[in-house]
Amino acid sequence: MPAPDPSEDDALMAGYAAGNATAFERLYERHQAALYRYVRRVLGASLASHADEVFQDTWLRVVHARERWAPQGASFRTWLFTLAHHRAVDVLRRSGREVSIHRDDDDDAGGGEPWQPDADSAAWQLWPAPGATAVDGSDKLFWRHAGERLLGCLEQLPLPQRSAFLLHHDDGLPLDEVARALDVGFETAKTRLRYAMSKLRTCMGAYLAPLEAP
Repeated sequence: MPAPDPSEDDALMAGYAAGNATAFERLYERHQAALYRYVRRVLGASLASHADEVFQDTWLRVVHARERWAPQGASFRTWLFTLAHHRAVDVLRRSGREVSIHRDDDDDAGGGEPWQPDADSAAWQLWPAPGATAVDGSDKLFWRHAGERLLGCLEQLPLPQRSAFLLHHDDGLPLDEVARALDVGFETAKTRLRYAMSKLRTCMGAYLAPLEAP
Protein backbone atom coordinates (compact mmCIF):
# COMPACT_ATOMS: atom_id res chain seq x y z
CA MET A 1 0.00 0.00 0.00
CA PRO A 2 1.56 3.36 -1.04
CA ALA A 3 2.27 6.01 1.57
CA PRO A 4 -0.16 8.95 1.72
CA ASP A 5 0.63 11.97 -0.46
CA PRO A 6 2.94 14.27 1.57
CA SER A 7 1.42 17.44 0.09
CA GLU A 8 -2.03 16.39 1.31
CA ASP A 9 -0.61 15.72 4.77
CA ASP A 10 0.94 19.19 4.84
CA ALA A 11 -2.37 20.77 3.88
CA LEU A 12 -4.23 18.77 6.53
CA MET A 13 -1.74 19.70 9.23
CA ALA A 14 -1.97 23.35 8.23
CA GLY A 15 -5.75 23.08 8.44
CA TYR A 16 -5.55 21.49 11.86
CA ALA A 17 -3.20 24.24 13.08
CA ALA A 18 -5.86 26.73 11.93
CA GLY A 19 -8.48 25.01 14.07
CA ASN A 20 -9.99 22.41 11.74
CA ALA A 21 -10.53 19.33 13.92
CA THR A 22 -11.67 17.28 10.92
CA ALA A 23 -8.21 17.72 9.40
CA PHE A 24 -6.68 15.98 12.41
CA GLU A 25 -9.16 13.13 12.08
CA ARG A 26 -8.09 12.67 8.46
CA LEU A 27 -4.40 12.66 9.42
CA TYR A 28 -5.10 10.06 12.08
CA GLU A 29 -7.01 7.86 9.64
CA ARG A 30 -4.19 8.07 7.08
CA HIS A 31 -1.33 7.16 9.41
CA GLN A 32 -2.61 5.39 12.52
CA ALA A 33 -2.30 1.82 11.22
CA ALA A 34 1.28 2.18 9.96
CA LEU A 35 2.35 4.14 13.04
CA TYR A 36 0.98 1.56 15.47
CA ARG A 37 2.60 -1.26 13.52
CA TYR A 38 5.96 0.52 13.65
CA VAL A 39 5.70 1.20 17.39
CA ARG A 40 4.67 -2.38 18.12
CA ARG A 41 7.51 -3.87 16.09
CA VAL A 42 10.25 -1.53 17.23
CA LEU A 43 9.37 -2.20 20.88
CA GLY A 44 9.25 -5.96 20.36
CA ALA A 45 7.23 -8.64 22.11
CA SER A 46 8.74 -8.02 25.55
CA LEU A 47 7.49 -4.42 25.63
CA ALA A 48 4.30 -4.87 23.61
CA SER A 49 2.24 -3.69 26.58
CA HIS A 50 3.75 -0.20 26.12
CA ALA A 51 2.73 0.12 22.46
CA ASP A 52 -0.53 1.91 23.25
CA GLU A 53 1.30 4.34 25.52
CA VAL A 54 3.87 5.25 22.87
CA PHE A 55 1.23 5.46 20.14
CA GLN A 56 -1.02 7.77 22.16
CA ASP A 57 1.86 9.94 23.37
CA THR A 58 3.02 10.40 19.78
CA TRP A 59 -0.35 11.74 18.69
CA LEU A 60 -0.52 13.90 21.81
CA ARG A 61 2.78 15.48 20.78
CA VAL A 62 1.29 16.19 17.35
CA VAL A 63 -1.61 17.96 19.07
CA HIS A 64 0.71 20.04 21.24
CA ALA A 65 2.95 20.99 18.31
CA ARG A 66 0.21 21.86 15.82
CA GLU A 67 0.62 25.64 15.99
CA ARG A 68 4.39 25.62 15.56
CA TRP A 69 4.74 22.71 13.15
CA ALA A 70 6.41 23.45 9.83
CA PRO A 71 7.58 20.97 7.14
CA GLN A 72 11.21 22.24 7.11
CA GLY A 73 12.12 19.81 4.33
CA ALA A 74 10.64 16.70 5.97
CA SER A 75 7.23 15.20 5.30
CA PHE A 76 4.58 15.03 8.00
CA ARG A 77 4.87 11.25 7.94
CA THR A 78 8.62 11.39 8.59
CA TRP A 79 8.10 13.86 11.43
CA LEU A 80 5.39 11.63 12.91
CA PHE A 81 7.63 8.57 12.84
CA THR A 82 10.49 10.60 14.32
CA LEU A 83 8.30 11.49 17.30
CA ALA A 84 7.28 7.83 17.70
CA HIS A 85 10.86 6.60 17.44
CA HIS A 86 12.12 8.96 20.14
CA ARG A 87 9.23 8.01 22.41
CA ALA A 88 9.90 4.30 21.86
CA VAL A 89 13.57 4.81 22.74
CA ASP A 90 12.46 6.48 25.99
CA VAL A 91 10.42 3.40 26.87
CA LEU A 92 13.26 1.03 25.97
CA ARG A 93 15.65 2.95 28.19
CA ARG A 94 13.13 3.19 31.01
CA SER A 95 12.81 -0.60 30.92
CA GLY A 96 16.49 -0.82 31.88
CA ARG A 97 17.82 -1.76 28.46
CA GLU A 98 21.13 -0.57 27.11
CA VAL A 99 20.00 1.28 24.01
CA SER A 100 22.38 2.81 21.49
CA ILE A 101 20.76 4.98 18.84
CA HIS A 102 23.90 6.65 17.49
CA ARG A 103 26.36 3.80 16.89
CA ASP A 104 27.13 3.66 13.19
CA ASP A 105 28.93 0.33 12.83
CA ASP A 106 27.64 -3.20 13.27
CA ASP A 107 26.75 -3.58 16.95
CA ASP A 108 27.13 -7.34 16.82
CA ALA A 109 30.29 -7.59 14.76
CA GLY A 110 32.55 -7.71 17.80
CA GLY A 111 35.49 -6.45 15.78
CA GLY A 112 35.36 -9.40 13.39
CA GLU A 113 34.60 -9.59 9.70
CA PRO A 114 31.65 -7.47 8.51
CA TRP A 115 28.45 -9.19 7.46
CA GLN A 116 28.35 -10.05 3.78
CA PRO A 117 24.99 -9.28 2.15
CA ASP A 118 25.07 -12.28 -0.21
CA ALA A 119 26.82 -14.80 2.04
CA ASP A 120 23.66 -16.83 2.73
CA SER A 121 21.67 -16.13 -0.40
CA ALA A 122 21.76 -19.81 -1.42
CA ALA A 123 19.23 -20.60 1.30
CA TRP A 124 16.71 -18.34 -0.46
CA GLN A 125 17.15 -19.50 -4.04
CA LEU A 126 14.51 -22.24 -3.97
CA TRP A 127 11.88 -20.35 -1.97
CA PRO A 128 8.52 -19.89 -3.72
CA ALA A 129 7.71 -16.47 -5.17
CA PRO A 130 5.56 -14.31 -2.84
CA GLY A 131 1.93 -14.48 -3.96
CA ALA A 132 2.34 -17.87 -5.62
CA THR A 133 0.07 -20.63 -4.34
CA ALA A 134 0.62 -24.31 -4.94
CA VAL A 135 -2.35 -26.62 -5.51
CA ASP A 136 -2.00 -28.06 -2.01
CA GLY A 137 -1.58 -24.62 -0.42
CA SER A 138 1.98 -25.36 0.68
CA ASP A 139 3.34 -22.07 -0.69
CA LYS A 140 0.76 -20.10 1.26
CA LEU A 141 1.68 -22.00 4.41
CA PHE A 142 5.36 -21.41 3.71
CA TRP A 143 4.90 -17.64 3.54
CA ARG A 144 2.77 -17.59 6.69
CA HIS A 145 5.61 -19.29 8.54
CA ALA A 146 8.07 -16.94 6.85
CA GLY A 147 6.14 -13.93 8.14
CA GLU A 148 6.07 -15.34 11.65
CA ARG A 149 9.79 -16.03 11.53
CA LEU A 150 10.55 -12.57 10.17
CA LEU A 151 9.00 -10.95 13.24
CA GLY A 152 11.23 -13.09 15.43
CA CYS A 153 14.30 -12.24 13.37
CA LEU A 154 13.50 -8.53 13.57
CA GLU A 155 13.61 -8.67 17.36
CA GLN A 156 17.16 -10.00 17.20
CA LEU A 157 18.41 -6.92 15.37
CA PRO A 158 20.02 -4.03 17.28
CA LEU A 159 17.60 -1.11 17.58
CA PRO A 160 19.33 1.14 14.98
CA GLN A 161 19.18 -1.59 12.34
CA ARG A 162 15.64 -2.71 13.22
CA SER A 163 14.38 0.87 13.03
CA ALA A 164 16.02 1.49 9.66
CA PHE A 165 14.54 -1.71 8.21
CA LEU A 166 11.03 -1.03 9.50
CA LEU A 167 10.94 2.58 8.34
CA HIS A 168 12.25 1.75 4.86
CA HIS A 169 10.73 -1.65 4.04
CA ASP A 170 7.68 -1.79 6.28
CA ASP A 171 6.57 1.85 6.24
CA GLY A 172 7.88 2.89 2.83
CA LEU A 173 10.03 5.88 3.77
CA PRO A 174 12.75 6.71 1.23
CA LEU A 175 16.26 6.25 2.58
CA ASP A 176 16.86 10.00 2.95
CA GLU A 177 13.67 10.26 5.03
CA VAL A 178 14.80 7.28 7.13
CA ALA A 179 17.99 9.19 7.86
CA ARG A 180 15.94 12.23 8.90
CA ALA A 181 13.66 10.19 11.14
CA LEU A 182 16.60 8.55 12.90
CA ASP A 183 18.63 11.77 13.00
CA VAL A 184 21.64 10.25 11.23
CA GLY A 185 23.49 10.82 7.97
CA PHE A 186 22.38 9.21 4.72
CA GLU A 187 25.36 6.85 4.57
CA THR A 188 24.79 5.77 8.18
CA ALA A 189 21.16 4.93 7.43
CA LYS A 190 22.26 3.04 4.32
CA THR A 191 24.84 1.05 6.31
CA ARG A 192 22.31 0.16 9.02
CA LEU A 193 19.85 -1.01 6.42
CA ARG A 194 22.52 -3.13 4.72
CA TYR A 195 23.43 -4.83 8.00
CA ALA A 196 19.77 -5.38 8.82
CA MET A 197 19.07 -7.03 5.46
CA SER A 198 22.14 -9.25 5.76
CA LYS A 199 21.20 -10.47 9.22
CA LEU A 200 17.57 -11.02 8.29
CA ARG A 201 18.58 -13.09 5.27
CA THR A 202 20.83 -15.19 7.47
CA CYS A 203 18.21 -15.59 10.18
CA MET A 204 15.43 -16.49 7.77
CA GLY A 205 17.62 -18.90 5.82
CA ALA A 206 18.73 -20.63 8.99
CA TYR A 207 15.20 -21.30 10.27
CA LEU A 208 13.20 -21.85 7.10
CA ALA A 209 14.42 -24.60 4.83
CA PRO A 210 13.89 -23.95 1.10
CA LEU A 211 11.40 -26.03 -0.83
CA GLU A 212 12.73 -29.09 -2.60
CA ALA A 213 13.84 -28.47 -6.16
CA PRO A 214 11.39 -29.94 -8.75
